[in-house]
Amino acid sequence: MSYAAYKMMHWPTGIDYCAAGFITHSPAEAAAFSSLEPSISCPEGDVDSAAPRAAQRVGPTPNLVVVAANVLEVYAVRTDAVMGAQDGGPSSTAAILDGISGARLELVCYYRLHGNIESMAVLSDGTDNTRDSIALAFKDAKIACLEFDDSINGLRTSSMHCFEGPDWLHLKRGRESFACGPIIKADPQGRCGAALFYGLQMIILKAAQVGQSLVGEDEPTRMLSSAAVRIDSSYVIDLRHLEMNHIKDFTFVHGYIEPVLVILHEQEPTWAGRISSKNQTCMISAFSISMSLKQHPMIWSSAKLPHDAYQLLAVPPPISGILVICANSIHYHSQSTSCSLTLNSFSSQPDGSPETLKTSFHVELDAAKATWLSHDIVMFSSKNGEILLLTVVYDGRAVQRLDLMKSKASILSLGATTLGSSFFFLGSRLADSLLVQFSFGVPTSVLPDLTDESADIEGDPPFAKRLRRIPSDILQDVNSVEELSFHSNSVPNSLDSAQISFVVRDALINVGPLKDFAYGLRTNSDPNAAGIAKQSNYELVCCSGHGKNGTLSALQQSIRPDLITEVELPSCTGIWTVYYKSSRGITTEDNEYHAYLIISLESRTMVLQTGDDLGEVTETVDYNVQASTIAAGNLFGRRRVIQVYAKGARVLDGSFMTQELNFTMHSSESSLSSEPVAAASASIADPYVLLKMVDGTVRLLVGDHSNCTISINAPTVFASSSQRISSCTLYCDRGPEPWLRKARTDAWLSSGIGEATDSNDGFSHDQSDIYCIICFESGKLGIFEVPSFKCVFSVEGFVSGSAILSDDLSHAKDAVIGVPDATTVSVKKEEANNIKIVELAMHRWSGQFSCPFLFGLLNDGTLLCYHAYCYDGSESNAHRAPLSPNGSSDLDNASDSRLRSLRFHRVSIDISSRDDISSFTRPRITIFNNVGGYEGLFLGGPRPTWVFVCRQRFRVHPQLCDGPIVAFTVLHNVNCCRGLIYVTSQGFLKICQLPSAYNYDNYWPVQKVPLHGTPHQVTYYAEQSLYPLIVSVPVVRPLNQVLSSMADQELGLHIENDFTVGDDLQKVYTVDEFEVRIMELEKPSGCWETRFTIPMQQFENALTVRIVTLQNTTTKENETLMAIGTAYVQGEDVAARGRVLLFSFSKSENSQNLFQVTEVYSKESKGAVSAVASLQGHLLIASGPKITLNKWTGAELTAVAFYDAPLHVVSLNIVKNFILFGDIHKSIYFLSWKEQGSQLSLLAKDFGSLECFATEFLIDGSTLSLVVSDSDKNLQIFYYAPKMVESWKGQKLLSRAEFHVGAHVSKLLRIQMLPTQGLVSEKTNRFALVFGTLDGGIGCIAPVDELTFRRLQSLQRKLVDAVPHVCGLNPRSFRHFKSNGKAHRPGPDNIIDFELLSHYEMLSLGEQLDIAQQIGTTRSQIISNFSDFLLGTSFL
Repeated sequence: MSYAAYKMMHWPTGIDYCAAGFITHSPAEAAAFSSLEPSISCPEGDVDSAAPRAAQRVGPTPNLVVVAANVLEVYAVRTDAVMGAQDGGPSSTAAILDGISGARLELVCYYRLHGNIESMAVLSDGTDNTRDSIALAFKDAKIACLEFDDSINGLRTSSMHCFEGPDWLHLKRGRESFACGPIIKADPQGRCGAALFYGLQMIILKAAQVGQSLVGEDEPTRMLSSAAVRIDSSYVIDLRHLEMNHIKDFTFVHGYIEPVLVILHEQEPTWAGRISSKNQTCMISAFSISMSLKQHPMIWSSAKLPHDAYQLLAVPPPISGILVICANSIHYHSQSTSCSLTLNSFSSQPDGSPETLKTSFHVELDAAKATWLSHDIVMFSSKNGEILLLTVVYDGRAVQRLDLMKSKASILSLGATTLGSSFFFLGSRLADSLLVQFSFGVPTSVLPDLTDESADIEGDPPFAKRLRRIPSDILQDVNSVEELSFHSNSVPNSLDSAQISFVVRDALINVGPLKDFAYGLRTNSDPNAAGIAKQSNYELVCCSGHGKNGTLSALQQSIRPDLITEVELPSCTGIWTVYYKSSRGITTEDNEYHAYLIISLESRTMVLQTGDDLGEVTETVDYNVQASTIAAGNLFGRRRVIQVYAKGARVLDGSFMTQELNFTMHSSESSLSSEPVAAASASIADPYVLLKMVDGTVRLLVGDHSNCTISINAPTVFASSSQRISSCTLYCDRGPEPWLRKARTDAWLSSGIGEATDSNDGFSHDQSDIYCIICFESGKLGIFEVPSFKCVFSVEGFVSGSAILSDDLSHAKDAVIGVPDATTVSVKKEEANNIKIVELAMHRWSGQFSCPFLFGLLNDGTLLCYHAYCYDGSESNAHRAPLSPNGSSDLDNASDSRLRSLRFHRVSIDISSRDDISSFTRPRITIFNNVGGYEGLFLGGPRPTWVFVCRQRFRVHPQLCDGPIVAFTVLHNVNCCRGLIYVTSQGFLKICQLPSAYNYDNYWPVQKVPLHGTPHQVTYYAEQSLYPLIVSVPVVRPLNQVLSSMADQELGLHIENDFTVGDDLQKVYTVDEFEVRIMELEKPSGCWETRFTIPMQQFENALTVRIVTLQNTTTKENETLMAIGTAYVQGEDVAARGRVLLFSFSKSENSQNLFQVTEVYSKESKGAVSAVASLQGHLLIASGPKITLNKWTGAELTAVAFYDAPLHVVSLNIVKNFILFGDIHKSIYFLSWKEQGSQLSLLAKDFGSLECFATEFLIDGSTLSLVVSDSDKNLQIFYYAPKMVESWKGQKLLSRAEFHVGAHVSKLLRIQMLPTQGLVSEKTNRFALVFGTLDGGIGCIAPVDELTFRRLQSLQRKLVDAVPHVCGLNPRSFRHFKSNGKAHRPGPDNIIDFELLSHYEMLSLGEQLDIAQQIGTTRSQIISNFSDFLLGTSFL
């Protein structure tokens, strides 16, 4: 029996829903904030007066809530205001609109849910001082409402509503499957929400009155922050009683005293063949919802709407009313007036109706997404990616007419939402989603020429590198249309609003939908690599996107830096680069080159000059080169360098020493012993250096700016205490407004004074506070001010990794935060006591709104990571006088200066390194501020990992290619711009750069190559590293040409005669033209080039391309050929035909192309050729419902065997002489090929009906399983066991496991797993399946051995209850096989779900030990299972 594990490696990126709402702040808070912010951040008076005006014109901006399958993310829009003329130099390249030079999305919080979100609404009551809530609807009938909770700095569930189970079965009326999931909408005034379930059940959710809530009144925190909208109660309306059959859409309208719900429904259904006799079938009905009486009288209705109406838009006040959007027309209706607009010649009018207005151009609006830019302009994003603007022209409250005009071209979007008064967001599953700024009536001279691509995305100098990273295809579309200004020749009231400018400000990367991918070598791969390092030779080349947004995405899981040079350097213990300024230099700090590279060996130090080339200057400098260095860095604003070694420290000015210090014991004890104490580690924060000595005490070196000298200082606070210090670091809190000051009780006081003194300063308005962070061996963490060492924040049990850290003294501890008592069991206690913090780091990366991160590295390899935030707790606790740390009596003083409202919340970070670190290793965390335009930290050690900080979120990318890394530093000089240096454990020093073609702000680094067409299938030809790829490009053709070639000849003439009448000859039709492109990734440049193109014939669709190895029966040699299977698509009247094409690659003589592609065989077949594969030198072809096996003579294919498939083969897989194929409707078949009788015989099949998406073999040692994914987003594993009774003598495949993935798995790829060092008897030929989904997710299904499976399965069952899940969703019910109403016999659940198991590492240490003990194992055992699995599946 074989067991499997499921793990997501790259979460979904295709955005399904987006919405705007004031989630983290109310509009009033946002408005106050935006008017204050610029005046604080710049003391100069003239800018002060200009900045708030710009901010107010933009207005308060809400949060953006985004949903991708089961991932929920909340973003904040951060804008960069233009700060006046004096610093217009660097940012003048950016387009300035409304006083804003740039904007970006910053992550507030994100959650991975156990369930796909089917619909989302934001509950808002429209007032200025309440926050909005998010309402989410889940499959079958579940609703959860979430609100932002300041005390945990995240979302929490405020109410849950479930209409499933035996009590609610009557709502289904006996139906099992429903066409669409639940839909939820909210009333604009926030009085209620409505959700449509089970086709015809409307659920009304009544909002609580402000001030009342479900939670008891014992919650004082609510009074401080603004409350959010909450749902109080709900009831059901059965729409069948209101004579409705088929509901298409519903929405709430504005302008009534009670909530009014308008429903668009179809009375009698019609279809395309009946349009001529039955076309006006839709109607709208408006109901007034009286929630107290639970009544809903109809107040008005309107019938005879076109059958293709599909969407309702509520018109905002002062107009109010409703827009009905149809595919070919738009209608406005209110209680008193109505008018309509015809979009093309297909729209039909009811008889006797007045003549309607027509648009001047032809457009189809089906599947368009809409959002209101202002109260009378609505923006549509159409199905082919055009942006259209509809103006509602009104007089008073009477709407006169509708005006539609074309705007720019954009992405194919799946959702659009307006953010405040000047941004909108286009969310897409098919392309990168865009944040766009718009402005009404800006004269065009303000905008720079938009043809410069880089100019119009970001103008931020530090992020200048990111310009190139935003894929160019977004911009070309937006820029290709000429300068944006409309002057419509209509009434004056629409003139002022008709001029709109757009600027793309930010983009969220999306690699979905992944239709197919190939596994090939990277450009910088290393042929000599072995073991785990070999994995980072490969990358995944994916077909993603659609239409004009189609791209080829190259994805890598691990980073392989581009090597510039390498030197052998054994026994290195650390490297540092330092700057050197002779005087206060003219160069800006951002772009200064490094001056020296300091390399510490075991017993000496080398110094190299980093000029044009690296030259060793060890002999000529005054560095202490006879001892190994512990730390080196710059002091006094980069005017001096400090070198710290074990016995002392030296301060150097360039290459000359200005001061030397030796470390001895305290002066007080010098009479007893004056032998020197060695330093163990050091942390530098200008002008202080913190030393941790070998004996566990700390020393502080204090620098004096006036004469650039340092003096040694032993803090007395720790001299008396018996606690040993396990690690310590300095944190420099700098910026225009140091962040930690906000967290004090007397925050308003200190910041006010600071501002005043600062403006007299003259040259710099950066202030910096230095703090020292110390972790004791007891697990207690303290933050102290430097140099006074006054304790401002302390928390017990930092080691245990609680979810929230808050100051012990200023808060009464909640039970949740309390440290669990680890004394219950001796085993637990022993394991808990062995865990220490070996390294600390705290840093705040750039950005006006960024908050500091705190990192703690445990000795078992876990990285604890915390994000700071401010939260003022309940006022009542503040009056209790806390004890001061020195035990002195100045209580007021102690409590005032504490960082009382500072809190940290734990952030999950997927780091795979799990290994015991010996107690005295060199530091492993290196923080970098600019490597290739990115910032973040590098974690050295046995499994080196990059952690990039993008949009205030972590992007974790391992680096496998060089094995363990002992030292790392950044290097910026002439030859290596923004590069890095690292030393491997094998003793090589490598100078590298990050590959610049990749974007690292994604779950995996990605490079997107625009194809301007839809990619369908890709395969990899290893001998020449080529990627053949099927692409279809939409081409516009005249209609008569299309029809004549499709129909028979005599019919064609008949059609021609019809057409000559009128202007119908001008009609066009879009057809997809297919071609096979052969693409190559160029070695040095990293650019993708199309080497060769094979066009298909007209109406011929290429369905499959594969590289096959065939045995030539005449020469008895193997040939590698490219096989293409095609089908002619000519409508339902013509019988399907297809072709099989074979191409050979040959080396060409001329030097331009490296190879030639020549067609060696082509043959028509009776059905569509949907799959090809090579089987032991023969070619297996699936054409229509028949599978044939052919042998290749060098010129001909001759059939040797065949098998009749049921309907249409979707996928073919081969292992040895076994064949697995999936049918479009009839599940999977398992065949074998026998050479001697030359026959294909059926071994077994699955008797159920299943719509297959992808199939593949899963190999675990000698066990062969068959995996299939289906249209209901499930995955099943079957096995063939002819000896078992239930297999009906071997005819039937038996189910080994079944699982609900929650996404359509479109491709499965078999990759060999790495043997892990855990078990000696490990099977070597183990293969995992990497899969891609249509949401843009990538994951794997991998075999696990029984012992691990049993252990992790019992852990999984525990975690269902032990962890509070977001939205209260049950992971077990989510992972149940969903049969969608079809008959299905449940199979075993022999799959463990790492999505659920990942919660274990986020629990606190005490809970981890408890759960491990309850299932009869240990924490270290579970964690080593996790890391073994991670190692085995770190492909790519």
